[in-house]
Amino acid sequence: MDRYWVGFLLVFSCLVGALEASAGDSDPIYRTCVGQCEKSGCVGQTCFSHCNFSSDGVSIDGPWYKQEPLYLQWKQWDCQSDCRYYCMLDREKEREALGHGPVKYHGKWPFKRVYGIQEPVSVAFSALNLAMHFHGWLSFFILLYYKLPLKQDKKAYYEYASLWHIYGLLSLNSWFWSAVFHSRDVDLTEKLDYSSAVAFLGYSLIMSILRSFNVRDEAARVMVAAPLLAFLTTHILFINFYKLDYGWNMQVCVVMAVAQLLLWAIWAGVTGHPSRWKLWVVVIGGGLAMLLEIYDFPPYEGYVDAHALWHATTIPLTYIWWSFIRDDAEFRTSNLLKKVK
Repeated sequence: MDRYWVGFLLVFSCLVGALEASAGDSDPIYRTCVGQCEKSGCVGQTCFSHCNFSSDGVSIDGPWYKQEPLYLQWKQWDCQSDCRYYCMLDREKEREALGHGPVKYHGKWPFKRVYGIQEPVSVAFSALNLAMHFHGWLSFFILLYYKLPLKQDKKAYYEYASLWHIYGLLSLNSWFWSAVFHSRDVDLTEKLDYSSAVAFLGYSLIMSILRSFNVRDEAARVMVAAPLLAFLTTHILFINFYKLDYGWNMQVCVVMAVAQLLLWAIWAGVTGHPSRWKLWVVVIGGGLAMLLEIYDFPPYEGYVDAHALWHATTIPLTYIWWSFIRDDAEFRTSNLLKKVK
């Protein structure tokens, strides 16, 4: 029986490895092209100066980053990256001529660069999300401290003001690193993007619990947030310093996203909040947008894929969401002022 279990585990591990590999990586024509490029520095008629090495491995013409145009120097495209990119383009042209659809290479669809930017559409939509969150947080700040009444100590009446400020900063950080990661996918930018997204989603879940259950006592807030913050910290340390498990990270993010959508949906159904319809729009829209992450399809013309469209759908939802937060601040401040009087 032990031999059978060992055999089963070996077969299973091979299947898992095959599932995690991309179809393009195992293409012998693509692999041969990359190997030849790294030796010759050329793919067809396209050659790269930073692939010219001497026998001791030192670049003949000096450091490669001094040979690239200025707009490409900060992108840090090296010999291997360029070989993979141009071999991928050539192989995809051959596959298209044979009537085959695109496949993934090293876990990503075959995107076309624009001025050295790896996924230009996703970068643009990430930047727009960043701008929308900044606009929403700034308008929330102006509403609290310049339009609504303040306490004698110049603090806002709204009990969740400081928590939403933290939410705004985390959202800005998350979308900033999303734009950086989609512009250039390296180990550092990948981990910063994933870590920022996990922190943002986790804090959003905490906010959904605190607001939907109307938790206003500081001690109770700490009791609710502490276990979730401990889990988020552990998970971020895990993916950064132990193993970046894409499947596990996706499961964690999906569970946190679905949990907060369900909480907001239930609260919208039972509360008498005057702006609950905005919650419904965000919940339904957010749920439909998540389908784009599940239904993954190759980029149209090498630019627009399902992930880019998901970034696009969150732009109007972000505007509505911050509108709800402002309405909630006005609603709670009005109720608190009535109690004071």
